[in-house]
Amino acid sequence: MERGNRVSITVIRRLPKYYRYLTELLNKGVTRISSQELSNMTGFTASQIRQDLNNFGGFGQQGYGYNVEDLRNQLGKILGLDKIYKTVIAGAGNLGQAIANYKGFEDAGFQVLSLFDRNPRVIGLRIRDVEVRDVELMEDFIKENGVEIGIITVPKYSAQEVADIFVRGGIKGIWNFAPADIKVPDEIIVENVHLNESLFALSYFLNNRQDYVRRD
Repeated sequence: MERGNRVSITVIRRLPKYYRYLTELLNKGVTRISSQELSNMTGFTASQIRQDLNNFGGFGQQGYGYNVEDLRNQLGKILGLDKIYKTVIAGAGNLGQAIANYKGFEDAGFQVLSLFDRNPRVIGLRIRDVEVRDVELMEDFIKENGVEIGIITVPKYSAQEVADIFVRGGIKGIWNFAPADIKVPDEIIVENVHLNESLFALSYFLNNRQDYVRRD
């Protein structure tokens, strides 16, 4: 879908929430929904929802609202969820195993091919039939299997080393859970999930409730 202007990151980060609610509606057998009804569910104003969706074309019909299945499918294409992404996880500890165990990622097209670790006690284990391999094999595995996404769940001190291996292997996108700011070439997309920072922000708002404004 062609667009004349760049869409703001704020709008882009709202799209997954729309997609999630539309999926829930579809599972309940709901066939159409108005922007006001979607507003009541998401917390965004009906006007904001319409503006967000208009960035990608006209999906609704005046007096009818949105076809739930069609809108969900269109948002899925916009988010790239109509594709299969070959993925590896660096770090087979609790977090890495939890991500590998989450079927929702696979259902959305994120196919975890392998986990990697340097701990001999976990190498050879299978998580949901996905093998944990020695990290020494990771670069070649990425190249041989055309892996696009690398997930980092290793400790801070190993994060940059893993990122470097991902870069050499040809990874296109990194989902970084390590509490470290990794450095990679500009063409590689990095999405950081710093759990401590989020938790510390929660702690701040618990103690400074007047500063809290919902942003979801």
